[in-house]
Amino acid sequence: MEHDTSANGSSEDDTERYYLVREDILPEAVVKTIQAKELLAKGQAKTVHEAVEQVGISRSAFYKYKDGIHPLNKLERERLVTLSMDLEHRSGILSKVLAVIAGLEGNVLTIHQTIPLQGMANVVLSVDTSQMGGPNAARLMDVLRHQDGVRKATLIGQGS
Repeated sequence: MEHDTSANGSSEDDTERYYLVREDILPEAVVKTIQAKELLAKGQAKTVHEAVEQVGISRSAFYKYKDGIHPLNKLERERLVTLSMDLEHRSGILSKVLAVIAGLEGNVLTIHQTIPLQGMANVVLSVDTSQMGGPNAARLMDVLRHQDGVRKATLIGQGS
């Protein structure tokens, strides 16, 4: 995690930025902090002192990074999908799409809609499909493609 700060220690725009970074390019202290946090979470170490001794870092390094580093759970990534749709510019089309997703037990996390041009608007949705069961993304896409007012629906992102 990177937090932009100015010389006085306050954030320029109060925005935290996050990066997805491969483990092998992280500094050793950051990787060992993750390992220590896992030992604590699994109960394999009862105290921070035990955890940092087991992984070979100082307590100060652990405390420096512990709140800013979190493992990206593979299961979390697999349940999130990003969809792009071209919708006709008619009243209620987006509302119907959102209702369909909710009816399938999907949870819309983000919505970005462009201004309609030539009677069409592009909408990009991030959807949590973990409660849907079965082949989540394929089922969702099939249903959306058959909705009135949806001209095109494409899966543009999914967990690996």
